[in-house]
Amino acid sequence: MDFTNQVVLVTGASGGIGRAISSAFAEAGACVAMHYHNNYEKANSTLKSLPPGDHYIFQADLSRSSEVQALAEDVVNQLGSIDILVNNAGIFVQHQVPGVVYEQWQHSWSLLLETNLLGPANLTFCVLEHMLARGGGKIVNISSRGAFRGEPSAPGYAASKAGLNALSQSLAQALAPQNIFLYVVAPGFVQTEMAAEFLSGPDGESIRNQSPLGRVALPEEVARTVVFLASEDTDFLTGCIVDVNGASYLRS
Repeated sequence: MDFTNQVVLVTGASGGIGRAISSAFAEAGACVAMHYHNNYEKANSTLKSLPPGDHYIFQADLSRSSEVQALAEDVVNQLGSIDILVNNAGIFVQHQVPGVVYEQWQHSWSLLLETNLLGPANLTFCVLEHMLARGGGKIVNISSRGAFRGEPSAPGYAASKAGLNALSQSLAQALAPQNIFLYVVAPGFVQTEMAAEFLSGPDGESIRNQSPLGRVALPEEVARTVVFLASEDTDFLTGCIVDVNGASYLRS
């Protein structure tokens, strides 16, 4: 898979899955635009770890629509295009009921939907303007196993990812005639900083044993799936949701 002369925008790219995705695209020859929210040092460290190439970092709060629009414009103005968009940035907030007060419930839902669903929706809209002008593009959205099996302690997270699935499939149908293709990757637990607290806690062993492989996914395994979907000759996969959960949750 060769992505030479293609620009890839990866959100939430400073660590975890986003870092692995950025590295995989860079190794395949792409120019990587790495988005981060508020940790410049971590983003810059990830930037320096990439294989040689024209790679850059861009800051934005994806819960703010004005910053989302500015991010898309900045990438295009500096790099000339956005050929591939990977909506990876996301947050996980627990708000289990019973256990939270109404104000906490409202705040958690607003934060999760703004970041995990409205952020990707708005960025996709802003990037589409450039993709339509160029005659095509590919968008890969990072969802979650929780969109299907539910998240009892974080219902807003599961709902935001289910919404992202529906958004992706709706746009896949709408945009295929314009040569724009959308895909979803839905991991289970992944060995990242975001999941470290759960994996090192008392439930860590049971989480790993949810998969018959006895472990959770590596970020690189998710990244390879993203790169494959964004490559050539995958047009007829548009609208697909690919599970990367080690058979820890099966659906048919």
